[in-house]
Amino acid sequence: MSDTRMRALLASQYFIYFGVLGIYLPFFNLYCYHIGFSGTQIGAISAVRTLATALFPMIWGHLADRFSARKPIYIACSFASVMVWALFLLTTDFWPMMMIMVVYGIFYAPIISFLEAFTMDYLGSRRRDYGHLRVWGSISFICVVVVVGRIVDATSLNIILVLILAGSLLRAAFSVRIPARLSPPRETTRQGLRLLAAAPVAGFLFAALLMLASHGAYYAFFSIHLESLGYGRTLIGVCWAVAVAAEVLVMILSPRIFHRVSLQSVLVFSCLAAAFRWFTLAATASLPVILATQVLHAFSYGTFHMASILRIDELMPDASKTIGQAANNAVTYGLGMMVGFFGSGLLYEATGSSVLFAVSGIAAAAGCGVLVWFRPRPGSR
Repeated sequence: MSDTRMRALLASQYFIYFGVLGIYLPFFNLYCYHIGFSGTQIGAISAVRTLATALFPMIWGHLADRFSARKPIYIACSFASVMVWALFLLTTDFWPMMMIMVVYGIFYAPIISFLEAFTMDYLGSRRRDYGHLRVWGSISFICVVVVVGRIVDATSLNIILVLILAGSLLRAAFSVRIPARLSPPRETTRQGLRLLAAAPVAGFLFAALLMLASHGAYYAFFSIHLESLGYGRTLIGVCWAVAVAAEVLVMILSPRIFHRVSLQSVLVFSCLAAAFRWFTLAATASLPVILATQVLHAFSYGTFHMASILRIDELMPDASKTIGQAANNAVTYGLGMMVGFFGSGLLYEATGSSVLFAVSGIAAAAGCGVLVWFRPRPGSR
């Protein structure tokens, strides 16, 4: 496959994946809220999905690296997750939806980490240009979140289930064209498994866990928080879009950033930006200030995500790139977000959203402290 076609194919996978996420993140929990789920139930249903995301990427990643089966697993999980999601159209009861979400999470879990591994494999020595591919996901997120906000205002929240199903099926259809591993592995996967427990990797992953846990309140309750302040769903979509627009800009500029600033510095600054963002959100109901905090998404998510992908890639050997990305995804978007979602559900019921975001600020600041404690040795990037 030519370089241009491969780049377009990977860009399309990011575009559709994060377009679907642009429906799910702002509106699925809001859908659950409007069909009568409590804050604890919303936190729980989000947490079980992320629990599956914490557990199963490692299993899928190990199988992919052990048997050189990254592409078949990627395709199978893509189509299986679509079929399971369709079951949400059949019920609005809490426990059946919980069970559906568990099974869905099992197959949805490895998709993004495998896609990141495909991308790192393709980029090779051009890894610091990763943002130029990943930005298509952010562009899609912006377009989708604004358009779907208007569609939901004009129709009902029920439409999101069908839109997510259609988008997921489209991405699965394109997944069959992804090539297998571009370069053969040269080491055994055991070396990679041992490295996951080494101090540099384990310290980084713990800091990333705290950082993503701090985002749990945002992803689970930001839309609900805005609605409780009296803002409409179109404006909710705009607020999400502002955040991702800032993310797009920083991804476009990412090659300059990562060629001039160390990964460690980017990671630390991102945690500090997140802490400031959550503390500010906890203290205000002003729309201009809320919109300003959304701009900080460029750093609290954008630069942190890109630096994390690059850091785990440089820490893992060639034969264990898939399991390395799977571990990063499992610990952050899996375990970290699970803690964030479930903790947010409990806190929201007991204290409301202001305390919730203040606790998120503390978690992000703690992540910064862990990164400084486990900082790389002099001379390492």
